[in-house]
Order: sequence, then structure tokens, then C-alpha cells
Amino acid sequence: MIVDVWADVVCPWCYIGKRRLEKAIEQFPHKDQLVIRHRAFQLQPDAQGITPTKDYLSEKYNIAPDQVSAMQAQVCAVADGEGLCYNLDGTLTGNTFNAHRLLLWAAEFGKQDELLEKLFKNYFELSLPVFEDGDLIKAAEEVGLDGAQAKSLLDGDQYASEVLADRQVAAQLGANGVPFFVFNMQYGISGAQPQEVFNKTLEQAWSEFSA
Repeated sequence: MIVDVWADVVCPWCYIGKRRLEKAIEQFPHKDQLVIRHRAFQLQPDAQGITPTKDYLSEKYNIAPDQVSAMQAQVCAVADGEGLCYNLDGTLTGNTFNAHRLLLWAAEFGKQDELLEKLFKNYFELSLPVFEDGDLIKAAEEVGLDGAQAKSLLDGDQYASEVLADRQVAAQLGANGVPFFVFNMQYGISGAQPQEVFNKTLEQAWSEFSA
């Protein structure tokens, strides 16, 4: 059974949702028969350049920087409850198109989840950028992918159409944000819901899939 997960590598709730799904899968008796598939979703598809996240959020929501800090502190507290150690103070905001292209390519080598985890950790826990080719190539190499091949991919336009197609599929399914989880293309979860929701949805989708 396939579980499709739409996420962006700079979405804090996506990493939290990933953890909650993983915990539910760990308790699922048929976990060895699940395939988790990352689907691309850009929160800021028109982003140009790289700016401090606090500046971006302050302008987007028209709020003061201290309010942004309070918002981020709340997210950090939730992440901490999932065993994640967020450090959002120094994060940057930019275009994630190439990160998604690289993730779709990594699936060819069975490294998609490992690379996604690496990018999430780099961005949210280590405050490292994930936008420039050099940042992405280094992350790819650190999970065992070939750096030269990653560079060749980023220099071209492979998986560009797939990134756009993933966003279109999400829209067709009613998603206008991430994280968004779809089980067996029948049951959806929008947002980083409590683990119990993932447990129940896995069981429900499996009952129909196995039948």
C-alpha cells in the first residue's frame, strides 16, 4: 500500500508530521508492506533570492519580529515533543524547487526518505540552507548519493515537470497546504495531526486495500 506525502523541506509542520507518521507506521502490523512516497509541494514557488525567515514571516503576516519569535517558539515546543530539536532563529527562506527535483531523483536509488530526513535536519535543527546547489549536493553525498550525478541533475531540468505535476495532483485532491498525506489514494490527512489519527487512517486504508 502506498502512502503519498506532500511536503516542503522548509515547512516545520511537515517534519513534525513525518515523525508522527513514522511512529504510527512503527506500530502498524503490516508496515513491511507499505511504501512511503514523497511528493513535491512548494509553499513559495515564486520565491527569489534568499532571505531570513523571520523577515519573510514578519512581512507576510504583517507582524512584529517578536511576534514571529513567539510563533516559532510554539512550533519548537511541539517539535520537541516529537523528539526534534528545532533551531529556527537563523533559518533562511528561499526557493525549494531544486530540492524537490533532487528528492524525486533520489527515489531512483532508494534514498528519497534518507535525503528528505537529511534536508529536514539540516534546515530545522542545524539552521543550514537547502537552496543552493552546493548545499543540496553536499546533503546528497552525505546520504550516499553520487555528488557528480547530483550536480548533473541540478544543472539540467530533470524532474522539473514532475515537481509541477505533484502540485497539480495535490490541488486536485483538495490540498492547498502541507503536510498532506494520502493513503492508498483514498484517505487523506491534512496537517500534522495527532499520531492517533495516523494510526486510525492506516488501519482503515489497509482494511480496504487488503480486501
